[in-house]
Amino acid sequence: MKVLLINGSPHSNGNTFTALNEIAKTLKEEEVDSEIISIGAKAVQGCIACRKCAELGRCIFQDELYNSIRKKLDDTDGIIIGSPVYYAGPNGSLCALLDRVFFSCGAKLAYKPAASVAVCRRGGASATFDRLNKYFTINNMPVVSSQYWNSVHGRAAGEAEQDAEGLQTMRVLARNMAWLLNKIHKDGPQYPKPEEKHFFTNFIR
Repeated sequence: MKVLLINGSPHSNGNTFTALNEIAKTLKEEEVDSEIISIGAKAVQGCIACRKCAELGRCIFQDELYNSIRKKLDDTDGIIIGSPVYYAGPNGSLCALLDRVFFSCGAKLAYKPAASVAVCRRGGASATFDRLNKYFTINNMPVVSSQYWNSVHGRAAGEAEQDAEGLQTMRVLARNMAWLLNKIHKDGPQYPKPEEKHFFTNFIR
């Protein structure tokens, strides 16, 4: 089993990495593989609502970051997304990427346990946490919980290492993810029977 950890910070070794790395270390102790992928600091193309992904099975924009994550989803059993807090919300570049990934890769994401992590100096973590969780709840993905909301505090790189409660929350999250993955895959995944989906109920004719 493998969990994909997405570092939504432009700083590949900052406090968001510290939080995700704590998860990765605990997953390893639970005999679950993981990989951290950083979105980096380059500009990220956002979704333009062209709906070409419905025809192509992928986003029309073929940038390396999107293609890499889309490919990794084939071998991923769970996903955890971490983001710094910018103006009480996730990093805009991360949201631009997630809008495209979650809209075009629904079949690759459905029923895979997921969680989000917010890293902040002081406030805005709950709003960021809520915003990221919405990607999961619109794609039939079980949301993994912890002992507290998944937030870690720190401003300068390395300060997150001083947040003992935050890092413990990351470890509990990792163990809960491993537990759920083991339950799901013990006898082979048995997913709910899907209904035929209505696309879409619009109220303006």
